[in-house]
Amino acid sequence: MSKISKQQIEKTDAKAGSGHSAATRPAILDLLKREGELSAPALGERLGVTAMAARLHLFELEEEGLLSSRSEARGRGRPTKLWALTDEASRLFPDAHQSLAVEMIKSVEQLFGAEGLAKVVKKHGDMQRKTYREKMKAAKTPGERVKKLAVLRSDEGYMAEAKRDGRDWLLIENHCPICSAAKSCTGLCAGELKVFADVLGPELSVQREDHILQGARRCSYRVSPRK
Repeated sequence: MSKISKQQIEKTDAKAGSGHSAATRPAILDLLKREGELSAPALGERLGVTAMAARLHLFELEEEGLLSSRSEARGRGRPTKLWALTDEASRLFPDAHQSLAVEMIKSVEQLFGAEGLAKVVKKHGDMQRKTYREKMKAAKTPGERVKKLAVLRSDEGYMAEAKRDGRDWLLIENHCPICSAAKSCTGLCAGELKVFADVLGPELSVQREDHILQGARRCSYRVSPRK
């Protein structure tokens, strides 16, 4: 389960009607955040409830502006309705004090210029690198390192997971708690890519395949053995 704001979820749960579990609602939001568009039957199967029960939650969440839906033709029969989070739903997930972070980035740039901001970004990366290396000491194999890094990133609110893909590993981050700050300072994303490459080891190549700032639903990184 991701670190959805308890206060926001409590407010959302309070609106749940009688006869179906409010606990399903944050689980739906979490799944859609992690996996993207899903149908009511698919959500019901994952959550252990009927498609109808899932639909009750979905329609409520849609009325609250947290979900949107579209229909997609899939062979014969009725089109499948697919559900996804709206921009409004982002308020339920960690934002790492983004307004404050953006303000500070702008202040640093105004006071010390682009060069000063670059130094701050580098310092941030150095601190991340040191922390991750310390906490990843016990991870010896590439897979262990990617999985441990995913845990560390999840603890920071990135809803990260590690998945095997043939000889490669994928580090997937389903949420960006510093998205607004990253938009104001693109060096943050570039710095994190360098940090990942450094802490995962010189025998591995790290490439970003999906990027939230470029319109993707998530950020993903392919970790491959160097040839």
